[in-house]
Amino acid sequence: MLGAAHKPGAIPLRPLGLGDVYDGAFKIIRYNPKATAGVAVLVTVVSTVLTLLTVAALLALGATFTRSTAFSGSSGDSLTDTYGGTAQFLSTTVLPMLLQSLGTLVVSGTVAHVVLAAATGRRMTIGQAWAATQGRRWRLVGLTLLLGLLTVLLVGAYAASWLLVDGLAARVLYGLVGGPLFVGLMWWFWIRVYYLPVPALMLEDVGVLGAIRRGHGLTRRAFWRTFGIALLTIVVTGVAASMLAVPFLILGEVAAAFVDGSAGVLAVEATTGLSTIVASAFVTPFTAAVATLQYVDLRMRKEAFDVELLGMAGIVER
Repeated sequence: MLGAAHKPGAIPLRPLGLGDVYDGAFKIIRYNPKATAGVAVLVTVVSTVLTLLTVAALLALGATFTRSTAFSGSSGDSLTDTYGGTAQFLSTTVLPMLLQSLGTLVVSGTVAHVVLAAATGRRMTIGQAWAATQGRRWRLVGLTLLLGLLTVLLVGAYAASWLLVDGLAARVLYGLVGGPLFVGLMWWFWIRVYYLPVPALMLEDVGVLGAIRRGHGLTRRAFWRTFGIALLTIVVTGVAASMLAVPFLILGEVAAAFVDGSAGVLAVEATTGLSTIVASAFVTPFTAAVATLQYVDLRMRKEAFDVELLGMAGIVER
């Protein structure tokens, strides 16, 4: 009876193991498909359509697009030379990345509320999850921009440091020593600064800097456990996304081989977009759910958040 009382929803209200986190993430997506996978698909469809419209507009203006095969990397024919490769890079690489980042932001914010509701035995609709983000959406945008800027500054500082190293031997030594140190720094930054501010911002009454402080504080003395689960999640979702994308990449190869001109370029971009839509239906909500569950787990371990959740579920008096 005690065990049942302490699991009113998708997760047991106690410190979570890896199995609890993954099982909870799958259950949350399974029982709230519209508010998790549905949101991910919706924002990815919008991103894909905007990308295709941009590519179509540039092709109509005579931009150059060299079609490359996904598996061999060999290039086929290119269209009229007007804008060079810049238009292709911006429209097929930079724009999708920006739109996908914004979409991931929206999904992460809504999934955080879905996870909290599921932990207390409640289901949320898309409308309810979106309404729950009201008042925090612009903060979420600001947080994303700030974290992105910090990431760029760190990478830029490391790249610039190479300019200070002179001589082949010194560069080799710097690469052997500085490279691993930089990777370790980025791992530390990812977990201690980047990983948990989104659920903190969405589920607590804090601002952008307060969310970063909360994420930093919750991961104190919990770095390796948090890092291990987060890294494993990236590996698992990366493999799954690659497997889901294979049929669409094959379809893109066929399109590149048999369809000429602008239609061929658009066909390749469409199949790429379809692979992203299918993969994001699983990857984005699952990753967001795992991060939020780790946030909940750390709060239960450090702040007795399980008692508060039991109160939200109506099991104990608040």
